Amino acid sequence: MNDFSGFGKYLVMLGLIFIALGLLLNFAPKIPFLGKLPGDIYIKRDNFTFYFPLGTSILLSLLLTLLLNLIFRK
Repeated sequence: MNDFSGFGKYLVMLGLIFIALGLLLNFAPKIPFLGKLPGDIYIKRDNFTFYFPLGTSILLSLLLTLLLNLIFRK
């Protein structure tokens, strides 16, 4: 029975991550600077639009790395 206690903790953490991701996706349009950072690539032509959020991706990666390091630190 004790073998599954670690697995249960990981499932709870995965659930919390999914909840946080869902909240982020739900409220992301209301965050004014998200998606308009320096480094985000936006090209708009006549019938073509290309958007690559490079700066936003780097910022979110850094924040998630710090958060997960704090959570899983032993």
